[in-house]
Parts: sequence; C-alpha cells; structure tokens
Amino acid sequence: MKNIVITGSSSGFGYLTALSAAKEGHKVWATMRNTNGKNAPKKKELEQLATNENLQIKVIELDVSDSLSIEKAINNIVAEDGNIDVLVNNAGFMFVGITEAYSIDQIQQQFDVNFFGIARMIKAVSPHMRKAGDGLIINTTSLAGRLAFPYFGIYCASKHAVEAYSQSLRYELAPFGVEVSIVEPGPFGTNLLFTGPEEADKNTIEQYGDFKEVPHAMLKNFESFFNSEDALDPQLVADDTLKLIQMEKGTRPARTVSGIDYGTVEYNEKTQPIQDALIKETLQMEHLLTVAQN
Repeated sequence: MKNIVITGSSSGFGYLTALSAAKEGHKVWATMRNTNGKNAPKKKELEQLATNENLQIKVIELDVSDSLSIEKAINNIVAEDGNIDVLVNNAGFMFVGITEAYSIDQIQQQFDVNFFGIARMIKAVSPHMRKAGDGLIINTTSLAGRLAFPYFGIYCASKHAVEAYSQSLRYELAPFGVEVSIVEPGPFGTNLLFTGPEEADKNTIEQYGDFKEVPHAMLKNFESFFNSEDALDPQLVADDTLKLIQMEKGTRPARTVSGIDYGTVEYNEKTQPIQDALIKETLQMEHLLTVAQN
C-alpha cells in the first residue's frame, strides 16, 4: 500500500485516478479547492464512495496557487501518516484562443496553476521524500507539452515548462531515491476544455479578421469528437498513472503517452536518448541516470 497525494481530484483525471488507486488498496489524499463551496458535492461524493466501497480516500482542501494552503495540507498529511509515497500533480486548466490577445496577467494566471502550482507542490513534498530516500512524483502534462498547437499557445507554453522542469528534476532527485515521471494525455473529454478568451484583448482579436473564429471552430470540432464513438475514455489516463505507481522502483519511464499521440511517442523515443546522452557523455554525470535504492 502506498500513501498517495493527488491534486485536482474534484473531476477528470484526478478524480478517476483517486478512485482507481484507492480500489487497488492504496491510501489516497484527494485534494481540491473549495471543499466547503463549489466542490462540496464532489467531496461528499468521494467520501460516500469511500464509505460504501471501504476505500481509503480522504478529501482535503488544497489550492495549488496558494502556498499557505499547500503547506497546511501537506503538514496535516505528514502529521497523520508520517510519509508521502506518491505525489500526482494533476491540477490544471486550459486557455484556448488567439495567443497574442491574452494579457500578461492572464498568461501569468495560466502559469500560476499549470506550472507554479506543480513547483509549489514539489517544494512542499520532495523534502519528505528525500529524507525517506524514496518517492514518486508524477506530473500530468499533455501532448501540448511536447508539440505546439495554434491557438493553444499559452497552454502549450505552460506544459512545455513543466516538461523541462520535470526532466531536470528526474536527474536531480534520482540520487536521493526519488523518481519523477510524466504522463502526457492526448485529447480527452474532461472539463479541462475549455476556458475561452472572454477577458482577452478584443481589439487584437478583431485585427485577426476571419481568423478570429478559428479557435471557436477548433473547439467545436473537439467537442464533436468527444461525443463520437471514436472518443477515448479518460479512465485510460488514470490506468496509465496507476501502472506507473505500481511499477518497480527504478523501472519507470520518463514519459508515458496516454491515448491518441499525434506522433508524440515517436518524438519521445527519438529525443530521450539525446537527452540522456547529454547527461552521460557531455556532462559526465551518469550517476544521475540511476535511481538510488534505499
């Protein structure tokens, strides 16, 4: 049994991963914002499922954009259980629209959750893992963290940042017995889709003429796909995450693509050897490629 902390557990991949892990006998701390407000029904739903199915799920308030909220939650978890075996960073949201039209404040908002939220969580949890000489951090990114899609520019940038951050951490934490892996979901019909550009610069949008309607057309196409027989079940991402959790220490891949890949699997297969060669041959730091066993 592992003690697992999951962010963004109110819906989508986080919710499904929390249930899947608990059903496999793990203890899950399902974290989410607004447990006494907007997400109160989700908290009650998860707690009721846990009671009905005898699952070890505890729902706790945690806002990844608030360092004090994170500190309080992690301190409570460690005080009760003494350790955190797995951290699944799942919380995030998506801006879709004309990239140029977003304000700096909006870009910062996208990064505050998607990138800095993960950084805050890791800074809070990794010291406990390093002290224990063991742990697994799974960062949920996206195909948009490896590829770039038009009109997804702000979202792609935030996910590319997480990819680079995660790759560096994978090397740096390995000598301490802590693994870092990335899950890269393809297109799935979750409530991540979509936050539109309501607050964006309308003047800039108008300057794009006929192209200003393209983001909305793209969203409609995605929505049609998600309602079709070809759409994949988001449970696939939860299953892939659970497989990583249950793999033997030291065998977990840097990246796992989940669902439709648009060539990302091939991209990863070609670039990871180059990345690792940089560490081994150029930097002469081969020891960072092996996860220490406690």
